[in-house]
Amino acid sequence: MEEYTVKTADFINVMISTSCESNCIEKRYHKGITVLELKGKLEVITGANAATMKIKVFSKTDELVCELSDGNALLGSYPIDDGMRLHVEDQFLLRKQLDEFQVEKFELSQEEYDKRSDTVRSFLKRNRLGKFDEEEMKKKQVEKEKEEELEKEHMKTITVGSRCQTQVPGQPTRRGAVKFVGSVKFSPGNWVGVQYDEPLGKNDGSVQGVRYFECPPKYGGFVKPLYVQVGDFPEEEINFDDDDEL
Repeated sequence: MEEYTVKTADFINVMISTSCESNCIEKRYHKGITVLELKGKLEVITGANAATMKIKVFSKTDELVCELSDGNALLGSYPIDDGMRLHVEDQFLLRKQLDEFQVEKFELSQEEYDKRSDTVRSFLKRNRLGKFDEEEMKKKQVEKEKEEELEKEHMKTITVGSRCQTQVPGQPTRRGAVKFVGSVKFSPGNWVGVQYDEPLGKNDGSVQGVRYFECPPKYGGFVKPLYVQVGDFPEEEINFDDDDEL
């Protein structure tokens, strides 16, 4: 059976729209959930049927990026970034107003949702899948504990001021200096703040109005500890031939 992995960790903030309403709402999901589990969550807030709904991903400029067609795939295995829109289409979609500031939101109560036999949760429960698979859940818990212990030990090797190299899955290797180590407000867990040697980052050491370290714009980034290697990583020199000089 093919294995699916998360390209990037933690959470993603996306906009949710439906085929019968023009307004959107913003939601935050963990990238480690499967598309099937995501449909279960969207079923509750949109009224669509998880078994028949289709989810299309649109960029911030409303260009179609992809369709979440594989129920077993992890949300993080798709090229989804913060601010993108998940558009839910379903022939049985219940009409509702998504703008919670104008009308009361339509949501099934937990008790009503549990009584339904056509939901993702009931399907998972009947077939002992996902969180209802005790053996699989125990395995994931053991793997999580091992990763946390490994990260805890690795954190001891990372100190502010050290030269480092980052190797985030799906991204190029980058060099820089460690500027921050610890917990942050924008995401759970520990993070390492890095000032890159080149403007390959996303910030200036601050995120969502909170400053963690100082560096020029686009030179700062935050990386999970396991993707940071501290050592003798001097700045890479870029040599230009005489023919290339202006």
